[in-house]
This record gives sequence, structure tokens and C-alpha cells, in this order.
Amino acid sequence: MDIFKSMKKFGKQLTLNNNKMNGKLAESNYAMSRRFEGYEVIRTGRGSDYKERKVDWLTRQKGPWTHVEVKSSRTAPLSKLQKKTEKKTKRYRVHRNASFF
Repeated sequence: MDIFKSMKKFGKQLTLNNNKMNGKLAESNYAMSRRFEGYEVIRTGRGSDYKERKVDWLTRQKGPWTHVEVKSSRTAPLSKLQKKTEKKTKRYRVHRNASFF
């Protein structure tokens, strides 16, 4: 009976690690694609993943900052802190990626 409990625990750990890896991959993919589109992207890590603003490469004019939360799943919910940050800030956007794998 003990071996079944440990196998179940191991399966849960694999699932959690896979979800973390997909989340990190989605965040780095988002940041790289936005930088290629001409955005200045800064990692915040508290209440949102990134702050970004559009930078015009010709005139060097900068737009307003927008907080961005990247989710790797279409059904992933926001945490309490993310919801609080969303209500507090004027410009907050949730970017949802399709699943990578």
C-alpha cells in the first residue's frame, strides 16, 4: 500500500514541475516576442510578470507602462495578489498562451 502512495505523490510532483516549466517557457517566449516587436519589457515578479511599454525606434518616444500577467493556459486563474494588482492599476493585461505541449 505504501508504494502506491509514493507513486501518487511522485505523479503529482511531475505534474507540478511540468506546469512550472510550461509557465516559465511561456513567460520567456512572451518577453522575447514583445522585445522583437519594439517593446521595452521589464520583469516585475510581484502581482504581474512584466511591465512593458512601446518604444518608437525612429523617434524614441515611449508609451505608458502596462502591467502584463502571462498565463500558459486558457483556464489558469489569477491569484489573489494578481487580482488585487489588476484592480489597483489602470493598465493591466492578462496574456493567455495556448498550451505548448
